[in-house]
Amino acid sequence: MRNRVLGVVALLCWGSAPAAAQWFTYPRKDTPRTADGKPNLSAPAPKTADGKPDLAGIWLGDQWNPAGRRRPPQNSTRPEPPPMLPAAEKVFAERRANMGRDNPEARCMPQGIPYASMLPYPFEILNAPGKMVMLYEMYSLRRQIFTDGRELPKEFASPSWMGYSVGKWEGDEFVVDTAGFNDLVWNIDIAGHPHSSEMHVIERFHRIDFGHMDINVTINDPKTYAKLWVMPTTRYTLLPDTDLLEFVCEKNLDPEHMVGK
Repeated sequence: MRNRVLGVVALLCWGSAPAAAQWFTYPRKDTPRTADGKPNLSAPAPKTADGKPDLAGIWLGDQWNPAGRRRPPQNSTRPEPPPMLPAAEKVFAERRANMGRDNPEARCMPQGIPYASMLPYPFEILNAPGKMVMLYEMYSLRRQIFTDGRELPKEFASPSWMGYSVGKWEGDEFVVDTAGFNDLVWNIDIAGHPHSSEMHVIERFHRIDFGHMDINVTINDPKTYAKLWVMPTTRYTLLPDTDLLEFVCEKNLDPEHMVGK
């Protein structure tokens, strides 16, 4: 199998774009099709055994132009992030001034939540007993969302890059509550907005039909932002009849030549 090997430089993902299509195709028997045999992305959303929408599949953000994506909303405006507190504003300005030279992402470290889902590489959702698993092609990250009824811990002995997630259904929306982050991930989003270890993330997954899904994200980080940050809805499109590629990230071995101060 082919490896995708990248020598990473600072802010790699801000200027990257995914391949137009995956390098192999495997027609899946459970993919609904139109009369000409193409995947029918507008077919009804599949259901799990308990009648809930099945979120399983390989997804890519519509901003990266996957085949079959929905048209962007007409005359839509993207709300600005809430004001940053002074210390966070200073950090944000410094990182932009030196072009993110010391970003851990440039040395193959994880991107974190919700940033990992916004990148120009797909992720896969899998169902498992008592949990839902998310596999990210970029950096081969993985995330587990516990669905066995446990509560989010009040304290975290070992804060992590991806945080600790629990999920539950509210109607047709899968609501994921995540906290317990470390403060090593720089970015919340593509624009590079920062966060603290106190960040709390609520994600609401809604599969619209077979080939389309919306995710709404709310950020609560009282050490970084003056109020709650309700992010714009992010649209995703299913990549049918394919699989994730192996992704190998080579650490930058020559950091003194990286751009920035």
